[in-house]
Amino acid sequence: MANTDQRLDQFKQKYAAVLRTIEQQGVRLAHVHVQDNKLFIQGTAPSQDAKNRVWDQIKMVNPQWESDLIADIDVAAGAGQQQSADRPQTASATAGGGTSRTYTVQAGDSLSKISRQFYGDPNQYDRIFEANRDKLSDPNKIRPGQVLNIPD
Repeated sequence: MANTDQRLDQFKQKYAAVLRTIEQQGVRLAHVHVQDNKLFIQGTAPSQDAKNRVWDQIKMVNPQWESDLIADIDVAAGAGQQQSADRPQTASATAGGGTSRTYTVQAGDSLSKISRQFYGDPNQYDRIFEANRDKLSDPNKIRPGQVLNIPD
């Protein structure tokens, strides 16, 4: 138990800026503990913008955050989906350890543009298309407002 408490303290120190951002953005935390030797944070953000700000801070603190953090941050039901046009809507790492992200299609988007935003390569659009076969019949036909799964 002492090791887990020490590990939690180490994570809290490492991710102190993230925890401050969570507080500043009004994210309601349900859990903060060590799980599978990673910091597990679960909470509900008041808006998509607040959630994005938390994720921006996570990535600034540790660009390789997947190695020691599991963040499950939802947006409160009924919260306005405020987000800037250039910021992808991202979901969170799941308790199973894999990362699950979503993106809400904006006017003017294409799968290539979304692929460039997430992977840095517009030619990876097929990964997004394949992950959304249940919603898309043609990679060239996406509509604003559609919520797409973005695989790792």
